[in-house]
Amino acid sequence: MPELPEVETVRRGLTRLVQGATIDHVDVYYRKMVTPEAEVFTADLIGRQIERIDRRGKYLLFRFSGELTMVSHLRMEGKYDVQPTGSPITKHTHVVFHLTDGRDLRYTDTRKFGRMRLVPTGTEGTVLPSLGKLGPEPTADTLTLAYMQQIFRKSHKVVKPFLLDQSKIAGLGNIYADEVLWLSKINPLTPVDELTDAQLETLRQSIITEIGLAIQGHGTTVHSFSTAFGEAGQFQNHLHVYGREGEPCERCGTEIVKIKVAQRGTHYCPRCQPVPLDALEALQDD
Repeated sequence: MPELPEVETVRRGLTRLVQGATIDHVDVYYRKMVTPEAEVFTADLIGRQIERIDRRGKYLLFRFSGELTMVSHLRMEGKYDVQPTGSPITKHTHVVFHLTDGRDLRYTDTRKFGRMRLVPTGTEGTVLPSLGKLGPEPTADTLTLAYMQQIFRKSHKVVKPFLLDQSKIAGLGNIYADEVLWLSKINPLTPVDELTDAQLETLRQSIITEIGLAIQGHGTTVHSFSTAFGEAGQFQNHLHVYGREGEPCERCGTEIVKIKVAQRGTHYCPRCQPVPLDALEALQDD
């Protein structure tokens, strides 16, 4: 699933390509993908200008003239691209926004999991509770140490699934959770309320830095992610631990291992990220 850096990369590309463009009409080929129903969805967008494109967590927010917002979630395989009007569409193209300048903004999705919803601008968090409950963005200004101390002290959940909880910190997914834990030398099975203030500050800095670098690298292509320009992301070439099971750790040379944590494939270095004693005993009991 595209994570925050990939969605931000798409947002920046679409901003360059279609900000300021006006919708002529819309074709919906997979009706379940849009809300409200396709007839209302298409009618509401005719003649509206794309004023800007925002992002919150992993959601894209298309801001249209007339105080209308389209909330778009790419889910597993969703992609936007821009093509000349009239050029052939693929069998996986499900929504086409025909622009008045002779171009199409097209949405393709091999799994059909992506969703688009039109809402009055400013009501996104109310209409979509999952959007309204998102935690702070992983930036220096919004993700403060005081906030992390507050939320981490309230839970005994292990740190890997805690980081994946979008209501705690927005935008972190499986890849970057593994990466920031390796950078912070924290084992993914560590209970969050056992992390020291020093570990939390290290984790905070790792999250902010890694997400920033991933955005600069246009995201990570593991399966099929591509930018709005059809280009693959490059940050997969800079991953330290994710997908590297059996390879030597860059820091100490110990073999990277992969386990399941909360049903998610999880990579770590047994030496740099030692398993907490209570978690080790639980693993041995299993």
